[in-house]
Amino acid sequence: MKCLLSVIFFVLACFASSAQMPVGVWSGKVEVRQGVSLGLVFRFSEDGGCTLDVPDQGARGIPAQATATMVGIKITVPSIGAAFEGVRLAKGISGSFTQHGVSFPLTLSAGEPQLNRPQTPQGPFPYQTEEVSFCNGDATLRGTLTLPEGCTHQTPVLLLVTGSGQQNRDEEIFEHRPFAVIADYLARKGIATLRYDDRGFGESTGDVLSATTEDFKEDARAGIDLLRGRFARVGVLGHSEGGTIALMLAAEGKVDFVVSLAGMVVSGARTLLAQNRAALLQAGLPENQTILYCDALAKAFAQIAAGEQSAASIDGYDLPESLRQNYKLAISQALTPYLRYFITLDATKLLGQIRCPVLALNGTKDTQVDAVTNLGALEEGLPAARIIRCEGLNHLFQHCRTGLAAEYREIEETIAPEVLEWIAGWI
Repeated sequence: MKCLLSVIFFVLACFASSAQMPVGVWSGKVEVRQGVSLGLVFRFSEDGGCTLDVPDQGARGIPAQATATMVGIKITVPSIGAAFEGVRLAKGISGSFTQHGVSFPLTLSAGEPQLNRPQTPQGPFPYQTEEVSFCNGDATLRGTLTLPEGCTHQTPVLLLVTGSGQQNRDEEIFEHRPFAVIADYLARKGIATLRYDDRGFGESTGDVLSATTEDFKEDARAGIDLLRGRFARVGVLGHSEGGTIALMLAAEGKVDFVVSLAGMVVSGARTLLAQNRAALLQAGLPENQTILYCDALAKAFAQIAAGEQSAASIDGYDLPESLRQNYKLAISQALTPYLRYFITLDATKLLGQIRCPVLALNGTKDTQVDAVTNLGALEEGLPAARIIRCEGLNHLFQHCRTGLAAEYREIEETIAPEVLEWIAGWI
């Protein structure tokens, strides 16, 4: 009997020792479908707090709740309907990650994978920088003016305008800093740049909730006004929605030249429909369901563009419940001021008013702003533009396999060197 009690005590001691909460950073990957994985990073504080980062989706600091179990740990993430339960092993925590009833194997290891970004500029630099600010109404935009060696009034200068979503002056995404890379390269070629934090982000202030692309265009115009006081030749380089803004400013005669990187030329509604169609097919949805869903979405966009305060129900469509829920979420977003404006935005109507030189580049594997559709519209409406189809490059102008956004983080290259050469050479 004494021997048996000793064994029981030993087992209980093992359970107790393994029930300790982890501390620090633990990370792992879930394979959401064949060939596509999603990185998860849990951060545990010494006081028992826990947060979740999903770097592949740009999400950080999602509140989570962690509790120790007899053999490991259980984590719940209420805001996204997710949970993880795992067993402590010698080299990690192995278990299952569940979200909305779907489970995936997940093993967490101590630490976080370090990303290699070889193109990120490293000092010392052969040029000067200045911290500047400019205002558009109640918004104060703060940024960095990069001045090449021997900079004068005649040095060409570019205002750099980011794509949709709030971003810092480097347009940072997954630790890629494309605008910093562009500014560094152009400075070494004798070209000045001004890049700035988007309104309401980083060091910039200003309303974001009610802002539209028109407001972001006016922010950029204020930056151009600042540059006009120091430079004779002022251009705009815009990426994605920033490319659309560059064309809008050119149509108003505000700039001397434009560089559009994956700029949206066709309407916002057409672009969003194309993105949804590509995403659904890539996720394995049958083509007939994809067609039905996009048809419903197109009708909703037309209603919203006409100024209606709601969109028709999707009840008349034979679609699974998951798509019905997705539709409701899409419509709630489409009714916000930003997307109401974005849906109606159509740069093809402005091309006839543009008189300055335009360089437009799009990646042939871009799954967010289709190269064929948008460059085709630009060629038709602005035949004098210099157009380059960048073979094998994605929306961020990285060399890639599929062009899907899921690859952005895994690719070490921030921006293809030939793109930098084309921009500098054209200017």
